[in-house]
Amino acid sequence: MTMRQKAAQMIMVFLTSPQFIIENEIGGVLITGKHLREADSYLQRMAEIDSSLNIPLFVATDQEGGLVNRLASYSDHWRNTPSAREMRRMDSTHIHTLANQIGHTLKDIKINMNLAPVLDPSKDYRESNSFMEESRRSWGHDTSNAYKVRAFVNGMHDNGIICVSKHFPGYDSWTNSDLQIAISASPKEKIEQNVSFFKTLANDIPVTMMSSVHFLRISSRPAVFDASIVKMARRGFPDMVMLTDDLWGTSLRAWASGKTQIPPRKTYSDKDFKRLITTIIDAGNDILMISYTSKAKDMLDIMMDLCDKSSKYKKRIEESAARILKLKYKAGILK
Repeated sequence: MTMRQKAAQMIMVFLTSPQFIIENEIGGVLITGKHLREADSYLQRMAEIDSSLNIPLFVATDQEGGLVNRLASYSDHWRNTPSAREMRRMDSTHIHTLANQIGHTLKDIKINMNLAPVLDPSKDYRESNSFMEESRRSWGHDTSNAYKVRAFVNGMHDNGIICVSKHFPGYDSWTNSDLQIAISASPKEKIEQNVSFFKTLANDIPVTMMSSVHFLRISSRPAVFDASIVKMARRGFPDMVMLTDDLWGTSLRAWASGKTQIPPRKTYSDKDFKRLITTIIDAGNDILMISYTSKAKDMLDIMMDLCDKSSKYKKRIEESAARILKLKYKAGILK
């Protein structure tokens, strides 16, 4: 593999035209309800990509249940899929059965990665219900529900679906980081408590999504940009694949531009975008997700330019590509 091919494995984009994915040899795609509402067209595009790529894709979606329920766009059968808050009240056998059924459906529609479970705390540092709890997305306040999360993950795994824990080190801000800068004032002790949920399940869940929240008490930048927080997530689990949330989210672009408000995406400067991508790679992330698909080519150009200037970036790309390819092989995606 060339260095550019290895770097391309690090990119996950919103699925658009097969030609773009094939030409740039992208490593992963994000599937939403928009795709699944037109399932025949989506499956045709996936078949074209599958027949052309040497290395199969990570095909990811957010199938948490409740409010975040992509399968509802595919079939009315899944419209009332329980949320995490509802599932954690079930017994583990019921959870496993349900997750197995969901995983079977995901497999049928060519999805092999579920951006779930949400391990963000149900209580914020003031012991009030968190944003994720009010959204019914949290699996709980501490590790007492770990065995139930494990039942969910195992049900997915039975169908070859890779699960992703999110959003490390525990999203407890009341601000939506997709729309504006999100800040958490949680003390270090509360953050450590939130991290314990992720660590308890790290042997079961091979991918961790980093948070875009800025945790004021432990960092000067959003968690996904902070190498020490990324290392914290991977500590003791060197093969853990680190995934970003959407890099086109407002919070991250605003931070990279040094502004509290940012211009529309078409006028976002190349300089700021290069800073964003460089900082993400410096922090140690492996998979860079972005919803603005055409920006993937710019990302590859930036990574190749960094490699030309410093061998440390070649090493970083080699490390991430190795983790990604190893996971694809272990999951049966790469034969």
